[in-house]
Amino acid sequence: MNDNNLLKRLGTLGFPLLASEKEEDANLALADLVESGDLRLWEGFPVVLANSAERGLFDYHTALKYLKGHSDKLYLQLLLALSLSFYEASKLKFAWHKRLYGFLNKEGRRQYGNYLLAFKNNQELDLRGKLLSSQRVKANFNNYSRQAQEGFRDFLSVNDELGLEYALSQVFPAKQKELFLKKLRHEKLTKTEREYFSRVVKKRVLALANSELHRLSQKLLQNL
Repeated sequence: MNDNNLLKRLGTLGFPLLASEKEEDANLALADLVESGDLRLWEGFPVVLANSAERGLFDYHTALKYLKGHSDKLYLQLLLALSLSFYEASKLKFAWHKRLYGFLNKEGRRQYGNYLLAFKNNQELDLRGKLLSSQRVKANFNNYSRQAQEGFRDFLSVNDELGLEYALSQVFPAKQKELFLKKLRHEKLTKTEREYFSRVVKKRVLALANSELHRLSQKLLQNL
């Protein structure tokens, strides 16, 4: 595997150490990331996984098939557990979180709990003797989330630690957040999604856009 090519391919999946315009197979890129054994890249795994899963590109079993070595398959489990625990610790609500958690085996679920505590306490993350910095994982996600926000800054200004994803997760349940983003991206909605958006999500959007509510919220924050 060519490390330079891997960096370029990861750029299309939310971890742009090098830019690339080429459409990538997210599952192969994630498998190659695991096989690289590069701890610097592993600390960006939650970024790549989130972007791939949000776009409907990640399939656990397909990624697993790309991995030949037993140890690499174990590391995929641990990196998946690490990523999901990071999202929970950061209060990020994704519609696919529960589904991906279902792919964790007994060891993966045990480590999920350990990683969750590590993120909450800013401790190192132990992946079978390989130590990752929980703070660098957070910094990576923060940095690339900020870059992802650029296309949405005309719609919403966010200054929270984890940027737009974090703020939306505080306001909308996972499904409503997904529809909100699809609308912003001008993606096609199904008839059921359009009806749900009009009936439920639109009301929250109108409330958020209310200038008086915004003014009062700012005033309240100044007094906290």
